[in-house]
Amino acid sequence: MTVALRGASALITGAGGGIGGATAVRFAREGVRHLVLIDIDARSVQRTERLAREAGAEVTVFGTDVSDAGAMQELAESLEGGPGVPDIIVNNAGIGIAGPFLDTPLADLERIVGVNLWGAVHGCRLFGAQLAQRGRGGHIVNVASAAAFAPSTILPAYSMTKAAVLMLSECLRVELAPLHIGVSAVCPGIISTGIEQRSVYAGSDPATVDARRRAATRIYRLRRYPADRVARRIVAAIRRNSAVVPVTPEAHLLRGISRVAPGLNRRLAATIRL
Repeated sequence: MTVALRGASALITGAGGGIGGATAVRFAREGVRHLVLIDIDARSVQRTERLAREAGAEVTVFGTDVSDAGAMQELAESLEGGPGVPDIIVNNAGIGIAGPFLDTPLADLERIVGVNLWGAVHGCRLFGAQLAQRGRGGHIVNVASAAAFAPSTILPAYSMTKAAVLMLSECLRVELAPLHIGVSAVCPGIISTGIEQRSVYAGSDPATVDARRRAATRIYRLRRYPADRVARRIVAAIRRNSAVVPVTPEAHLLRGISRVAPGLNRRLAATIRL
C-alpha cells in the first residue's frame, strides 16, 4: 500500500507557496522525479519551481483554478496524454474566511466551498479514477485542518469545508484500499503560510478587518511553525499510509477532545470569539 517517493511523480495544488510550495521542495529533496505544480496564478509558482529544479526534480506548471470542474478535467486529460498520471496527488489548495456564518456573503461561501471542498473533490475524483484505471496503486493526500475537529464561531465556513475534506478522505480510504491506493488526511494547525493576510473577514468594517488581520498575523508569527514541518508530515503519511495526521500540538489536542469529550469543544467554541 505504500508508495516510494524516490523516482515517483507527484501533483500538488496550491503550489505557489505555503504548505504546497514547501511540499514540492520537500518532495524534490526526497527524490521525486517529476512534479506537476498547480496554482490559480502560474506566476506565483516561479520560486517553488526554481527550488524544486535545484533539488533535482523535473517540473511542469499549470495555472488552473481547482474549483473549475472543466479546467480540472482538461488538466487531467492533458496529463494522461502527456507526462502521465502522477503517482501521488496532494490536494492542498485552500483559502480562508473568518467571521460569523450568518454575516458571510453567499459569494464568499460559494468561493470557499469551491476551492477548499470542490478542489479536493475534483482532484480525488479525476486523478483517483486515473490511478484506479492505471492499476499500479498510488497515494492521495488531502490537506484538511485542525479546524476539521472542532466547531468554531471564528472560522465556521472554513471549518465546514475542512471537516468535509476529512470525511471525504476517510470514505475514499476505505473505497480505494482494494486498489492499493492510499488516502491520507493531513490536518495542520496554526502554520506560518500567510493565509491570515489573504483571508476574508466577514461582517466587519475595514478598520476592524485591518485590526483583526494584524492580530492574526502576530499570532502566526509568534507561533513560528514553518510549512516545511507540515511537508515532512505529508512525506511520512505517504510512507506509512497514515489515515489521519494531526500536525501541530493544537491539532492533536482538538482531535483528542473531539473523540473523548466533544461537548468540551463546543464550550470552547462558545467562549473563543472574534
